[in-house]
Amino acid sequence: MANRCQFWKDYDSIGGPVSYCELAAFNRTVNPDFLARIGCTAEKRKECLGSMELNIGIGAVPTASPRPEPVAQPVPAAPPALPCDPPPVVAKTCVGVAEKKTATALPSLLMLAILAGAYIALGAVLFTIVTNDLAGYIGDGLTRLVGGVSFSLGLILVVLGGAELFTGNNLIATGLLEGKVTLKQVLNNWFWVYLFNFIGALIVVGLFYFSGIWKANDAAIAIRAVNIAYSKATLPWVEAFARGILCNWLVCLAVWLSMAAKDAISKIFSIIIPIAAFVAAGFEHSIANMYFIPMGLVLKGSEALQGLLTPAVVQGLTWQGFFLNNLIPVTIGNLIGGVVFVAFAYWSAYLRPTTVKRRIVANGRV
Repeated sequence: MANRCQFWKDYDSIGGPVSYCELAAFNRTVNPDFLARIGCTAEKRKECLGSMELNIGIGAVPTASPRPEPVAQPVPAAPPALPCDPPPVVAKTCVGVAEKKTATALPSLLMLAILAGAYIALGAVLFTIVTNDLAGYIGDGLTRLVGGVSFSLGLILVVLGGAELFTGNNLIATGLLEGKVTLKQVLNNWFWVYLFNFIGALIVVGLFYFSGIWKANDAAIAIRAVNIAYSKATLPWVEAFARGILCNWLVCLAVWLSMAAKDAISKIFSIIIPIAAFVAAGFEHSIANMYFIPMGLVLKGSEALQGLLTPAVVQGLTWQGFFLNNLIPVTIGNLIGGVVFVAFAYWSAYLRPTTVKRRIVANGRV
């Protein structure tokens, strides 16, 4: 349907074209005089009503008039549900999630942050075990892909199980940009979640060390863990920073897509694909590195690995390298990747124009 109204939106979803009235979709009460000024007549509303009900199941534009014009309301057959929410709806959902996360009581927030750190660490454990000797059978590229799919266990547990992950919580910046939460609330959430993600990751480091599982396959799992830690702790600062940006760009997209999905299977697949991509590419995730590098540091001094590691690895893998060469630049990069390239980008595309129009509509309210 051709429609030049400033509030009419057309969107091509994976389920087909979707058209809707922004006023009706977000249930905004509008003064009838304002509707008349923008050309939204009763006849025009009937036309839009039919189109919207075929697309998204709703169509009425609510008005604040004490004597609203009677509008015939057809009762069409229920349209099939969309397979996922369109991006404008996801953007609004993201703002709502931001409000809930920043309002979470501190005891609950800390427990959920510990769980998230542990879940990401468990994904890292699976990645290390699965890939410890896989390259010899299927080559480097496929090993990276399989490892990425294995590592996605962590974010699946975070999203479906419910937990607070620092990198995913970078998306609550949408609530700040929309004016629904304050900067203090955002920074408070990020600080406590980051700190207790670290604690959760270290809990898994200790449990995995004392489990002795790393001794399997003639300690190949342990050697793999130490080599991973060494490669991360010796990255040049700029490389670690750039990899951090790219990593959380994909991680926040995985969280964004999971918000769009409407069932568990769809959420799982929307998480696996971006996460497998970032792991296969070798990008850097600050919370995962809170497990990977401490695990390597703990294992490199074990008696079982004496003589199995090169002197360069033993000497080059240090706590100083962990913090200065990796954790600091990767954390900064993760923030930029999540806040700028996902939260700000989608807010600018879908919510900032709406915010301006909302002010226009407000001028016509009763």
